[in-house]
Amino acid sequence: MRVGSGLALAIASITLAGQAAAAQDPLARYRQASRVLVLSAPDADDRRLAEQRAAVEAARAGFGERDLVVVEAVGDGESAAVIRRQLRLPADAFRAVLVGKDGGAKITAAEPIPALRLFSTIDAMPMRRDEMRRQR
Repeated sequence: MRVGSGLALAIASITLAGQAAAAQDPLARYRQASRVLVLSAPDADDRRLAEQRAAVEAARAGFGERDLVVVEAVGDGESAAVIRRQLRLPADAFRAVLVGKDGGAKITAAEPIPALRLFSTIDAMPMRRDEMRRQR
């Protein structure tokens, strides 16, 4: 009985530690697996946010091909605030940030980033070039 209780406690501790780490670095789960386009806006009605969402939707196939996911930090919630702090983004203005698989910001823009610019930036990255070579 004691062994089972200890195991349950250990699993609970690991789970809580994982949740705390995710709260401190919400983009960590994507590192080495996906590139991330972070969209930050003061509210959901932001014009530039709507434009970037439309550009993402129009280029959805290219996003999948490049392991590119979208994470939004919209409004004044805690998760949005954590992402903004991590990337040093203002809370009162739109920003789009391309984050590489290594976790580093590759592009930060105050206006929507066209899909062509995202894709050309990603396709020039050494990791992406390796991926394209392996896909041939």
